[in-house]
Amino acid sequence: MSGRKKQKKKLWLIPVCAAAIAALAAGILIVRAVRSGEEARQTGGDASADTPSADTVIWEGKEYRYNDHLSNYLILGIDTREKAETSVGQADAGQADALYLLSWDRVEKTVSVVTIPRDTMTEIEAFGPGGESLGKSEDHISLSFAFGDGGHESCRLTEEAVSNLFYDLPIQGYCAVNLDGIPVLTESVGTLTVTVPNDSMEEAYPEFTEGAQVTLDKENTELFVRYRDTDIPQSALDRTERQKEYIRAFGQEVQERFAGDAAFAADLYTALEPYMVTSMGNDEFVRLMESAAAGSVTGNWTVPGEGVQGKSYDEYHVDDDALYAKILETFYKETESGERGETP
Repeated sequence: MSGRKKQKKKLWLIPVCAAAIAALAAGILIVRAVRSGEEARQTGGDASADTPSADTVIWEGKEYRYNDHLSNYLILGIDTREKAETSVGQADAGQADALYLLSWDRVEKTVSVVTIPRDTMTEIEAFGPGGESLGKSEDHISLSFAFGDGGHESCRLTEEAVSNLFYDLPIQGYCAVNLDGIPVLTESVGTLTVTVPNDSMEEAYPEFTEGAQVTLDKENTELFVRYRDTDIPQSALDRTERQKEYIRAFGQEVQERFAGDAAFAADLYTALEPYMVTSMGNDEFVRLMESAAAGSVTGNWTVPGEGVQGKSYDEYHVDDDALYAKILETFYKETESGERGETP
């Protein structure tokens, strides 16, 4: 598949834009995009100046053009309890346990959420103990964060790995939240009601049986979004389904109760600031939340592939062709020029 991927990559002519557990991050970044879309409509222009235009691509005889109304954001949940104070190359900054790519259409006011399994095998950049780059090699995408500084450089390395996985897709921003931020999220809305999506917790915690509606508070939220039995292969995939349910419930609660509430936005940002690394400041977040508008989710999918047992750890091997098709479906629009011949 690697040769096929290189061939398709030649067709992807979008330059990379430089530039979580993810419920708050999704709220922050969706609101940012909504504001950008509103300003664009008011001024008659495109408010996202860092979103590049792109040439068309041809895939399976059809022509597509990148949807330049999109703003894409990387959301990360980090498996540490404190912000790591380390340096590039030490590989101890923590891992990205949860990875989501949020794509907001500023014109249509819709959002797509892409789940990236933490064990996805892809090219990441590794570093020696002195911070020297050792080049790129295939490894778990969750490790891309570990080689950084625990802050913005770690986010940048993961952003680069995700962008590369998605054929140099532009990513406009990021937000990473560590473990101690999880109960803060739930506490900000009081409690959350979730529907348990699978039986991955049932043996150890019978109250979390599949299909049960469970009330989460600051005491049991981390258990719900983090627990997995490491003796069971691919248990991280079951955990991902619970994380997605938590994000859904949190987003719905915020939308129904707190949309446009400046005090809630400011208080939440302040409470989470010790636990997150993001490209946004408090003032910007509050200003954007005040003008937030509701949007609908039109796509919610997981990077296609399959979990396999590696030599030492679980691995998730991407179905390259299926991913490329989903990328075109989510981030591109088919042109009206009709069918074209295959590009060599």
